[in-house]
Amino acid sequence: MRRRLTGLLAVGLLASAPGCGLTSGSPMADDVRPGVIGRGEPLAGANLTVTSKSFTEQLVLGAIMGIAFQAAGAEVLDRTGIQGSIGSREAVVKGDADAGYEYTGTAWITYLGHSEPIPDPHAQWEAVRKADAVNGVTWLAPSTLNNTYALAMNQANHKKYGTNTLSDVAALSKSDTGAVTLCVEVEFANRADGLRGMQREYGMSVPTGNITQMDTGIIYTQAAKGSCAYGEVFTTDGRIKSMNLVVMDDDRKFFPNYNAAPMINTRTLEKWPAIADILDPISKKLNNSVARDLNAKVDVEGEDPHQVALEWMKEEGFVR
Repeated sequence: MRRRLTGLLAVGLLASAPGCGLTSGSPMADDVRPGVIGRGEPLAGANLTVTSKSFTEQLVLGAIMGIAFQAAGAEVLDRTGIQGSIGSREAVVKGDADAGYEYTGTAWITYLGHSEPIPDPHAQWEAVRKADAVNGVTWLAPSTLNNTYALAMNQANHKKYGTNTLSDVAALSKSDTGAVTLCVEVEFANRADGLRGMQREYGMSVPTGNITQMDTGIIYTQAAKGSCAYGEVFTTDGRIKSMNLVVMDDDRKFFPNYNAAPMINTRTLEKWPAIADILDPISKKLNNSVARDLNAKVDVEGEDPHQVALEWMKEEGFVR
């Protein structure tokens, strides 16, 4: 899965070819000036490298960060799009890159090795911030953008069954055993923090014959068609909006929080402390609705991630 992969492949590549995927990159050359952020160009003279993973949301977030730094006067090297979940993280830890947006749940579980997520999103961010300080990484204030698991259904089934929460789905699975049909990924079906754990937490009873495993992209299509009543989705995926799906609320807060927050090399931040003031207003604006809109422009409408990021930064007045 996109951000939850352990990144063993990336680690292996880095071990066999030091710097592979990290030393390449190209300068960002956006014609931007300060708007709401970057006034006085407090990063003038800075040479900063921005990194990200390779899926759409990460490419957009990486571009947003790089554009912000440019508006504040920095020269920015673009090293976004690193394969795997570990590569971009290691670039920041080692100082091969200065900053990138990362997810608190990924850091807490994958990077820092904790088996149990922290239910409160701010408490999880705070725990990550404290634990990662020893690794030379500083986490700035998080966004409410939470790219986690969910179940979603089409409008017709929503009208038919009237479920709005996972507790509602669990109740329906007991009152009408044939009503709850699920389309899920193979990994989600077998993860403790996926289908098995969700059913246990909610007391959900879904017969095995009602569960179909398939690739991620097909799930959205099948849920939209109503071929399955509920499909496993990611909460910030642009296809939720484009296919007009209804997302079930995780009312018992079972799924881990994957809030996006800036992950900064501590030495870089000590040298250029204005980075925090530049990124904080942007992170405050990032939420699931914004992410779905931006992701849809790329994945559904076929636009370039960097251009999508630039237009959003201009629309919000962050840059001119």
